Amino acid sequence: MLYQFEDEMTTVEFESMDPHYVTAGYFTLGEFKGLCDSFGFSKSDLDACASASSNFGSAVGVYDDYSFAVLKITDAAHVYGKKDCVGIFIKKNLFLVVDIEDSDCSTRDGFLNALGRYSCISVTLEKLIFAFLDGIIRKDAGAIEERAFQITKLEELVLQDKATEKFNFLLLNMKKELLILRGYYEHLTDVGEALEDNDNEIFEETDLRYLENFTDRVKRQREDIDMLRSSVDHLQDAYSSYLDLKLNHVMSVFTVVTTIFFPLTLIVGWYGMNFKYMPELAWKYGYLFVIILSAAVVAVLTVIMKKRKWL
Repeated sequence: MLYQFEDEMTTVEFESMDPHYVTAGYFTLGEFKGLCDSFGFSKSDLDACASASSNFGSAVGVYDDYSFAVLKITDAAHVYGKKDCVGIFIKKNLFLVVDIEDSDCSTRDGFLNALGRYSCISVTLEKLIFAFLDGIIRKDAGAIEERAFQITKLEELVLQDKATEKFNFLLLNMKKELLILRGYYEHLTDVGEALEDNDNEIFEETDLRYLENFTDRVKRQREDIDMLRSSVDHLQDAYSSYLDLKLNHVMSVFTVVTTIFFPLTLIVGWYGMNFKYMPELAWKYGYLFVIILSAAVVAVLTVIMKKRKWL
């Protein structure tokens, strides 16, 4: 479907398009295959759209009279969820979005929302592109903020001694998600910067600020992701230090206990020699004396350890 902006937005057919007015279109991949040659786009770009769902990230190409990009859209709230994928074709006064994979119709809805973001009188090609691309990343800000709260909650678990044995797994999973998001924003930055350069002079210099605005927003979100990754690394270090501290505390307790009861081992070894003329062996209260001596030694050492806060 093609939409042309004159005094009002109207639907048009390819044959009745007026190149002097801004036109936007949304097509499925099957529909676009029959129109690719008519619009003057390369078959290699059509093939790139057809194989885009199997590629890792986004791609961008700039030609003499048009620009082309493939976007694999990652939902920041569900990083491992199914990714939408669209192709974008841009010529002078023409903006086309090709639906490669859009299972929930969110990309189509975003395109339709972008059409109504600016009035027909003031709409430009740059504004339309910005409205569409900005709609893709706008919802990500809330998901990034939610991840910051999750990291804070994990820090509280460490401080409250409530971290479970799955804590490291949670941190590893979060690091993987943040790495995926960083790569996604890197690809979007490449697309934005390639359009900003305007090598084929498709865009008006006065309206390039809209594309620059999009690129700046993507960069800020990438910086937020880098900050969260740094926070996760620090949290992992803090958790490792916490585990080491707990282990050191346990070892300290064992050391103190061993120190307290070591003299008893000496006493047992001493009186276990059974020399013939050891006076305590024949003494009526020898057994009681050893018991009292052992208890006294333990008591004295315990008091000393507590005073020095070793126990």
